[in-house]
Amino acid sequence: MRLLYCTVALTAALSGCAQLTAPPSGPQSPPQSPPQPEARPAPAPAPAVSPSIIELAGRPAERALLSGMRAYEDAQYPEAERHFGRALQAGLASPRDRAIAYKYLAFIYCTSQRTSQCESAFRSARRADPGFTLSKSEAGHPLWGPVFVRSQR
Repeated sequence: MRLLYCTVALTAALSGCAQLTAPPSGPQSPPQSPPQPEARPAPAPAPAVSPSIIELAGRPAERALLSGMRAYEDAQYPEAERHFGRALQAGLASPRDRAIAYKYLAFIYCTSQRTSQCESAFRSARRADPGFTLSKSEAGHPLWGPVFVRSQR
């Protein structure tokens, strides 16, 4: 029995060695590299947080712009002009807001026959925001429409 055990153990050991040293049979395939983890896209940057209307209304420049727009809508043009001037002096943060303040000033200047100031305000609006333009109805206005076209030359 002991001899049988030794023979079985010796056979198992030798067969294991034979498997390690035997040459591979058939064509060899190139070694495969370990699987690569999937490339994940970089996380998108966090969106810029815009200030709330309450925060904007608390800023002097933006508050003056809002007051100017309200006065303009109420046909209080001298008061609106003062508010727009204050808004620009106080330093409106947004280029678009600066352009809007200049646009309203241009409208006020044109309606009070201050054509050169109107043209200058339109140019300032475009300098503040190169994408500035008037809506179709604003551009067609008989008083400031032609001045706006002239300011683009």
